[in-house]
Amino acid sequence: MHQRAHRLAPVGDAEIAEAVRLAKGAIDAGKDDPDALWMAGWTLSHLGGEPAMGANVIDRALTLNPNCAHAWMARGLVSIFQNRPDGAIEALERAIRLSPLDPWGSRVFTSLMALAHFAAGRYEQAIQWADRSLAAQPGYRTGLMAKVISSAQLGRVDEARDALSRVLEIEPGLTIARWKAPALPFPPELLARYEEGLRKAGLPEE
Repeated sequence: MHQRAHRLAPVGDAEIAEAVRLAKGAIDAGKDDPDALWMAGWTLSHLGGEPAMGANVIDRALTLNPNCAHAWMARGLVSIFQNRPDGAIEALERAIRLSPLDPWGSRVFTSLMALAHFAAGRYEQAIQWADRSLAAQPGYRTGLMAKVISSAQLGRVDEARDALSRVLEIEPGLTIARWKAPALPFPPELLARYEEGLRKAGLPEE
């Protein structure tokens, strides 16, 4: 899953199918384990393209442990997949409040918050959250991509291109076509705005 999101290495259909199979097994085996449940729900949503099922599993995890910051983080991402950016922001705010010093919080929670604000069309706020993520880890790809697309949609082309150049240092040869191939299961309207932002920033088509 991490490899797919960050393109650290190719992830084949067989590997995805195995991850989804294991996640579904974890739902039964770990039905009383909130950590097993939120990770299974994240995998079903992220890799399996089943955000509704993933959301239900994560909600079960939160019923068992409403103070699990990582489950709230997962709920935030799945809410983006479900085209519910305000629900995503609320879930991510809960994650940050519950674990303000979380090792993931400084880059993951904040970069997902940037993406949620982008989904809501609040590009200024998206940039602010992306900058928080990048202050913690300047090369964090999710934060950089949020900065690229949000800056581009605001017409801040120089800022968008600067962030894109940093993405291309991590992923040389990235194109619109390569980005679309393993794209996350975002709703079509969000995917279209994301792609438009990349195009405005100057990412080549092929």
